[in-house]
Order: sequence, then C-alpha cells, then structure tokens
Amino acid sequence: MKTFLTARWENLIMANYAVDPEILKPYLPNGVELDFFEGKTYVSLVGFMFKKTRIFGVPVPFLGTFEEVNLRFYVKRQDRRGVVFINESVPYKPVAWLANKLYKEHYISIPTKHRITQSQGQKYVEYRWKIASQWNHLQVKASSDQREMQEGSLEEFIFEHYYGYTRVSDTATEEYKVNHPRWTVNTVQEFDLNCDFLSMYGSDFEHLSVAQPDSVIIADGSSISVDWKRKRL
Repeated sequence: MKTFLTARWENLIMANYAVDPEILKPYLPNGVELDFFEGKTYVSLVGFMFKKTRIFGVPVPFLGTFEEVNLRFYVKRQDRRGVVFINESVPYKPVAWLANKLYKEHYISIPTKHRITQSQGQKYVEYRWKIASQWNHLQVKASSDQREMQEGSLEEFIFEHYYGYTRVSDTATEEYKVNHPRWTVNTVQEFDLNCDFLSMYGSDFEHLSVAQPDSVIIADGSSISVDWKRKRL
C-alpha cells in the first residue's frame, strides 16, 4: 500500500505574492521553517485541473475530475523543500471530507468551474469559484509552446517543492511526498485575477485582494502520485 493517490494535475496557474514572513509564522507546522527566495517569502494562489483520480489504484466514479483552488506557502526541513496549505477548495463535498478525514487537510467545498481553450499558438485558462455569493476568477492567456524553467528563477522556486506538511497538532506535523517530473512552463502573455482573499483565507491575507501579484506562471502539469506513508515529525 505504497501509493495513496494518483491523478493528473493540468494547467496549473500560480499567482505569487511576496508577503511579510511574520504573517506566515502562525501557520508554520512544527518542525519546518519558512523557505525564502532572494530574501522574500511567498504565498501562491493556485488554480488547476485535478483529473483521472485514483485512490489506491481504484478510479473515483463521477468525482475524479474537478477544479482545485488553493493558497499555499513555502517551507523547508533540512534538505527537503515543501508547501503548507492555508486552504484548498474543491467542488465536491465527499472529496473535501475524505481529505480532511484522512489527512487533516484544510479543504472546503464551494462551486467551481473552468474554461480552457487553445488555438493559433495560444492557450486560455480560466478558473472560477464562488464564495460569499460572488464569483472569483483567475485567468491566463499564454503561449502554447512549452519551455524549460530557468534555473535559479522564481518559477523554479515556486514549482520545485515536492513535499507537503500538515499541522496535526501544535506539536505534531505530518510530512508526505508528491511525485512528479520537473514541469515545463508556458510564457504568460496576459492575466486577470479577482479574489476575495478575506472571505477565502481570512484577515491575514485580506490585503492581497487589492495587490498585484509579483508574478503569474503556468505549467502544463503531468501525472502525479502521493505516497500513502506519512512521516510524523
């Protein structure tokens, strides 16, 4: 029982904001520290497609493909670089319940939808989610040509975190591994973002509702797997 989950993660948009590290410290699980890029700490608002989901190798009927929107930040433990989720949002209540029950994650269920089109060397990716009776959105127009991430770049820093850390209690943390190849990215040409950070993520992140992201990046994605075994720190 080595692999808990397999799926495809596709068309991952990351809107990245440099924030005061003092904002993030209360969310740090025990045993990890903030990861900095060129002296700054970042949170990312992420939208992507979750497809072909299998649990212990068994396809998930009717609920295996959906949009996910999350807010995450970046941490490290020794030589391992990972992420901590402030919140993860999906459209299906059973998916949110299972993730919260098994792994003490921070999932909620809200209405979501998407639109993805591609033509003439461009692709358009849009994610929408409804909170406090209002539809929010994250949209990108990008080149459809794939390119390698530049070494030492912010986009490499954002994507090259392969561990997840979940606070189980004030003194206990669980570490898990997400397996996937190094992703290629597309060059973003235009983006549009409207997010009610206060309703979605609380007052600590309210100021981001009127802030411009430091960068917006998009990756094609790939098949992924999540190990069943979790290490308790």
